[in-house]
Amino acid sequence: MPDLGRLSTEEFQQAEKWPLVLVLDNVRSMSNVGSLMRSADAFLCEGIYLCGITATPPHRDITKTAIGAEKSVHWQYRSQTAEAIQELKSRGFTIWALEQAHNSVPLHEVRFGQGPTAFVLGHEIDGVSQEVMECCDAALEIPQFGTKHSLNVSVSGGMALWEFARQRLSHG
Repeated sequence: MPDLGRLSTEEFQQAEKWPLVLVLDNVRSMSNVGSLMRSADAFLCEGIYLCGITATPPHRDITKTAIGAEKSVHWQYRSQTAEAIQELKSRGFTIWALEQAHNSVPLHEVRFGQGPTAFVLGHEIDGVSQEVMECCDAALEIPQFGTKHSLNVSVSGGMALWEFARQRLSHG
């Protein structure tokens, strides 16, 4: 692992982060929470808001998939997702819901720009709540072509994080 140039937890905490935040709106699976924490670490996210019924560390089911990211990624809990979004908006974040919605933008057509960005990911069955959708600036959707109409929330989050990173890396 040392040959891979990976940051230690302490180095990660001190490293400059991308202006990117995940907001989990009532994500019920602790495995998904841990997986999204791991992805947030992989993409140097500024942090994660865990909202509503979303579980918080420490918990073995989060740790099992986070594999230590619950210690490296800055996270905070909010009982109301809309409050977390308003806080981010006051800091200049553009808020994207990852949701199949009227007027959603396909992920491959989104241009994130250089400003701070937040992705809101919702409940595994019900998605992002309507109240929260109304707080978001826009919705992005990952086009799908099979019989299923949704992806696992942690898979969707990872794909959106990668697209954000890809754009930042290719545009400086």
